[in-house]
Amino acid sequence: MDLLFVADPIETFKTYKDSTFAMMREAARRGHGILACEPRDLVWQHGGRVVARNTRTLALTGDAEDWYEVRETDTVALADLGAVLMRKDPPFDAEYVYATHLLQQAEREGARVFNRPQALRDHPEKLSILEFPQFTAPTLVTRDAQAIREFHAEHGDVILKPLDGMGGMGIFRVGPDGLNLGSIIETLNREGAQTVMVQRYLPAIVDGDKRVLLIGGVPVPFCLARIPQGSEIRGNLAAGGKGVARPLSPRDREIAEALGPVLAARGLLLVGLDVIGDSLTEINVTSPTCFQEITDQTGCDVAALFVDALEAALHA
Repeated sequence: MDLLFVADPIETFKTYKDSTFAMMREAARRGHGILACEPRDLVWQHGGRVVARNTRTLALTGDAEDWYEVRETDTVALADLGAVLMRKDPPFDAEYVYATHLLQQAEREGARVFNRPQALRDHPEKLSILEFPQFTAPTLVTRDAQAIREFHAEHGDVILKPLDGMGGMGIFRVGPDGLNLGSIIETLNREGAQTVMVQRYLPAIVDGDKRVLLIGGVPVPFCLARIPQGSEIRGNLAAGGKGVARPLSPRDREIAEALGPVLAARGLLLVGLDVIGDSLTEINVTSPTCFQEITDQTGCDVAALFVDALEAALHA
């Protein structure tokens, strides 16, 4: 079958670590057709169906640098494809939301889209943890600067972050001395114009911010612990963290097995849970990564598990 990947420009892929590339490679190995476009290529016009213009049909070369050849470029209706995989990286901005609406219209026309567009909108990556407070550390979500100050006074050591950040962007730690708290609030809160998330600092971050993958509601048996380096508090790989694959801990598995069936039933085929110590900190649904790091270090073929789940979903 033909699989369309709606993603960032394929010219920007770093194939040695890109999870979307790993999906493409495994799907191509099984004989599936690989097509790619960007969200800006999605179009709907009255009287027609949702199409992707400038869609490139790819042949994977096996070369690390020149990893694809374009066989043809065409306009395709999404409903005529075997599946559409939404793999655009954050930010989850207005344009991303508009793309999900076009993808949802394509679903009405018969397209199979993963993750489901409505589920993408319903699960903002930082706010989705609010549904599962039994697994989270003390957390505050607010626009109120005074509420942030009171939360800091109660917990002493906190992390502040914007709701639309990615890769560790805009994350601050404020210790018991409150140094720079006012400036950080002004930077993130913008005089009440932007909502901020504040969480109690988790010392277990020194052992890594663990990415636990759920595929079809089932946890991958290994996580990737992203360990902060030097004086950094952020474990994100984009912020210089070191990725170390580990078997799931009993607590990791407890969280994953509780959330997995719930999220899968909502149309989330692939989810990335972020766990620090024993606490769930984020639920990532837009473009979860870490496939290749886990596979390279453990031999567990995450891309194969994903394509297995995709094929099963399409034949269910």
